[in-house]
Amino acid sequence: MNFDDTPQEAAFRAEARAWIAANAPHDLHDDLAALGFGSSARNRATSLEASKAWQKKKFDAGWACLHWPRDYGGRGATPIERVIWGQEEGVYGKLSGVFIIGHGMCGPTVMAYADEATKRRLLPPLASGENIWCQLFSEPAGGSDLAGLRTRAEKDGDGWVINGQKIWTSGAQHSDYGLLITRTDPTVPKHKGLTMFWIDMKSPGVEVRPIKQANGASEFNEVYFTDLRVPDSQRLGAVGDGWKVSLTTLMNERLAIGGSMATGFSELFEFCTRIETEAGLAIDDRAVRSRLADWAVKTSGLRYTGMRAQSAISKGENPGPENSIGKLVAGSMMQEIAMFALDLQAEGGAIADPELAAFGARFQAMLARSPATRIEGGSDEILRNIIAERVLGLPADIRVDKDVPFNKIPTSGRG
Repeated sequence: MNFDDTPQEAAFRAEARAWIAANAPHDLHDDLAALGFGSSARNRATSLEASKAWQKKKFDAGWACLHWPRDYGGRGATPIERVIWGQEEGVYGKLSGVFIIGHGMCGPTVMAYADEATKRRLLPPLASGENIWCQLFSEPAGGSDLAGLRTRAEKDGDGWVINGQKIWTSGAQHSDYGLLITRTDPTVPKHKGLTMFWIDMKSPGVEVRPIKQANGASEFNEVYFTDLRVPDSQRLGAVGDGWKVSLTTLMNERLAIGGSMATGFSELFEFCTRIETEAGLAIDDRAVRSRLADWAVKTSGLRYTGMRAQSAISKGENPGPENSIGKLVAGSMMQEIAMFALDLQAEGGAIADPELAAFGARFQAMLARSPATRIEGGSDEILRNIIAERVLGLPADIRVDKDVPFNKIPTSGRG
């Protein structure tokens, strides 16, 4: 791979850099730079208003959802130009976190399966930040088995009535719309009787309950559906074809999450150059440098793996199962790094107050949040199966319920 900019890419970079310099919310720079992964601290940089304002400014100038077609609010840019934009946007890219599900997962699914009128109605307000979207997939009874979902959609005239529950829905409390996968036929094997809809989160029959997390934040939610009525025009894909539609979302999810997931390595390296241990600076310890070297190699591998995925997309290929590698490695690596940083702090690692702890308690917050990264977007076990079966070509796991009608699968709960 050639990482040098072509003349066209260099011109794009210069244009992006100049626009960001002239328009970025520079008053938020320091707050954004200090905002560590998992931090529940609230300031101007974490406000929904700041995120929406930056997104709208980008949209108005043609810098939003760069790879989307212009008709849907994008710029029609190449995947490489999208990478360049991310490099130049820097810390201001943190303002876009609330939109990652809509832009990276829901938008591409709507683009692939909705009719033209629906795409033109829904996608530009999503690109501009006017609307926020969520992904309503996981359920309490299903765990990591998405196809084990029990939320029911029953045909009623020219629409559907939906009842059930979703859990771990990121950003549902802020969302205007969502992608919802349901079971429409329990008499066929579990992967077949599913149907996907897009829904208005403000509709009667939708209740959102935020979940309090270990780090004090409430990014995840429970969502309940009680006699939610959805017109058939809000169906994505054919009835019973929801699994195929969901794979579009999931492949884009692993690209969006795995390709941008923090690992904590740069923060740890800086930390090791500043923290004093009993033997002096941590960076001067050979054992510490050895651990840093291991993580530096993994960080480099993640970077180049992500670039290979971008190169594939630039050739017109769809996101593939290999994107599961980035999330699997980054999730466990972040947890390891956070624990190592706390070990370096000795007893001080138990202090979680940002005003008292070393490095603003950044690693304490990272450790409290990091277990969720190994579940959201596909658990470690699911990702290992995907890599083993679809990347390495190993034999599939034995699944005794694969061809059994869903309503015949033994369960101690009630469907």
